[in-house]
Formats: sequence, structure tokens, C-alpha cells
Amino acid sequence: MTASMERPLNDPHLRPTGLRGVAADLSSDQRAFKNVSWGKAMMWLFILSDTFIFGCFLLAYMTARMSTAVGWPNPSEVFALTIGGKDIPLILIAIMTFVLISSSGTMAMAVNFGYRRDRRKTAALMVATAALGATFVGMQVFEWTKLIGEGVRPWENPFGAAQFGSSFFMITGFHGTHVSIGVVFLLIMARKVRRGDFDQERRGFFTSRKGNYEIVEIMGLYWHFVDLVWVFIFAFFYLW
Repeated sequence: MTASMERPLNDPHLRPTGLRGVAADLSSDQRAFKNVSWGKAMMWLFILSDTFIFGCFLLAYMTARMSTAVGWPNPSEVFALTIGGKDIPLILIAIMTFVLISSSGTMAMAVNFGYRRDRRKTAALMVATAALGATFVGMQVFEWTKLIGEGVRPWENPFGAAQFGSSFFMITGFHGTHVSIGVVFLLIMARKVRRGDFDQERRGFFTSRKGNYEIVEIMGLYWHFVDLVWVFIFAFFYLW
């Protein structure tokens, strides 16, 4: 018997290197693929692709801000609200952030009660999450209305650099669209959970498998991602 035949199968000299080694390691761990549902895997792929999009938007914003020769507006002044005759900086943004972060808590509890098959609490918490999300979007609409009334446009800005308006409307508008879509789907799924579509195996949108409350967790993944993106927008756009 030759020396090569005497080597064990786990001999590192027999393993492929480079990218082939990475592919071999991933393909050998079958548990990483067989235990993940199709819906959850697709949501993770969506989150990954959306991360690249938001990352490009924030990178473009930082590039525009650092390269412009005109002074960039001070967020504490632009996003201040006059309450009781005093300008309070970023008060609306702070409330919006608190509301959206709080919605992550209600969504996490909805996922917990979903796997416990508690339809009433799961549906109620999903509706509460949707309500908080709708409140966030409503405050964002107020913010947009205020800035548009003050003359901020995608092509011009009375507070300083013209790129401010285009960056603001693009980034916050894209994120607000994600929140609005999430609110609609939360309400649809909450109705299905409340009337027992998952328990009765009623045919319909995402309800073909009996007792499959995983859609609640998938909605939770989407909602937590939207909240996490807002944290980065808040840090880069409003605090910088």
C-alpha cells in the first residue's frame, strides 16, 4: 500500500485550496441547506441584495457630502421643530427612531407567540407593529412636507449644498417605501393568523401548509432589517 493510500480522508493535503476549498466546505455541511425553508432562504437573499442597495445609497451620500464645495446644511437646524417658541433640534427624528425601534420589540413578541400557536396575541402584536410602522411613515410625510414647504427640492436647497435635497429624498423615500410595504404585509398576515388560516390549512396567499407560522418569522426578518437600516440612516444622515 502506497503512502498516499495510507493518508486519512481528513488529511489537509488532500483538501482543495482557494475558492474550491470554500465551496467544498460549504457543500459538505448539508445541514446548512436542508434545514432552511425556501421562504426563509429567499428572504435572506432579499435582505442581502437590499443591503447592497442601501450601502450604495449611503456611500453615494457620503461621497457627495465630502466632495461638495458648498457648505452642507446643519441637520440640527434643518430638522428642528419649533415648540413653545423654541427650536428643538432633531426632536421629530428622535421620536421616529423610538417608534420604529419599539416596533421591533412588538414584532419579536409576535414571532414568539406565533410559534406558540397563540393566534390572538400574534395577530394583535402584528397589528401593533403595523400601527407603529404607519406612525413612522406618517411622521416622515410630515417631515417631507415641512422641508418642501421650506424650499428643499431634489435639485436645490436653500440651506446649502443642492445635493442635500436629492440625497435626503432618495434615501428616506426608499426606506419609507420599505416600511410602507411591510405595514401592508403585516396587516394581511395578521388577518390570516387571526382567522386561523394556518391552522385550518385554508388555501391562499402563503397559507398552503397547515400550522406553518414560519411566515410570521419571515416577516420579522424583513421588519428587523428595515429597522436596522434606519439606524444607519439616522447615524449617517441626521447625526453627522
